[in-house]
Amino acid sequence: MVNVSVDVVKLGANIGARIDGVELGGDLDPATVAAINDALLEHKVIFFRGQHHLDDDGQLAFARLLGTPTIAHPTVTSRGETVLPIDSRYDKANSWHTDVTFVDRIPKASLLRAVTLPSYGGTTTWASTEAAYEALPAPLRALVENLWAVHTNQYDYAADYDGRHEELADTEREYRDEFRSEYFETEHPVVRVHPETGKRVLVLGHFIKQFVGLGAAESATLFQLLQNRVTKLENTIRWNWEQGDLAIWDNRATQHYAVSDYDNQFRRLSRITLAGDIPVDIHGERSRVIAGDASHYADVVTPVALAS
Repeated sequence: MVNVSVDVVKLGANIGARIDGVELGGDLDPATVAAINDALLEHKVIFFRGQHHLDDDGQLAFARLLGTPTIAHPTVTSRGETVLPIDSRYDKANSWHTDVTFVDRIPKASLLRAVTLPSYGGTTTWASTEAAYEALPAPLRALVENLWAVHTNQYDYAADYDGRHEELADTEREYRDEFRSEYFETEHPVVRVHPETGKRVLVLGHFIKQFVGLGAAESATLFQLLQNRVTKLENTIRWNWEQGDLAIWDNRATQHYAVSDYDNQFRRLSRITLAGDIPVDIHGERSRVIAGDASHYADVVTPVALAS
């Protein structure tokens, strides 16, 4: 078991830190793992440079120290069992989202490792939904704390809502069809209580179909107002990937956006997702499943304090 000193370098006031001095793997001691998890909770997304030794197996072994891995995806099952390749030939996650909010058990975190990078572009941006909530004026807080939203997998990560389906490459169309091969719909509170920090965070992103009790036009207007709050530049950090990089983000307190600015170059990263719990609103009410059973995707995992 390897005991190391964790050096956390803060990168932004509201989100982001780089962790130096750690060689990631499945042999880290509990105190180091707890320090990494603490940094994740505080900074929302953390970055590790120089992890050239990692492959998918090593990434998975490290991920298991932080939590319980899900299967690769609830519906996209053709490209891996536990490790999901983020492959530019199939999908580009170029819209703001929190991963897999269309199921009831929103994942705790994801670990993303650079495999093949374009010669330019291909950055990823994260936003803190905790900072966005905390900056809301009182009237908006009163609204969102009693607001629920319907999330579905009607659109995939590459969805940009411009109706281009007929122009998609065959690989992209096949991916979208697989993404929607089983329909999921879940009602989540717009404000949930983070299960580890106790902080209030916003649950939004592009999987929202509409807000409960509001029509399509009202939902679209309110959605844009709230999303603009989340993605305010002060709430974000943009990461320029290098070979050997690994990023971990708290999926319960962030949204992210993969910037599609690398033309037709190939880009591939490996993602492992950690199972999470079912969101609870400020009144103690849990998210509600409308359609779909996600029990095959992940267990519901109640957070426990990691040893220090």
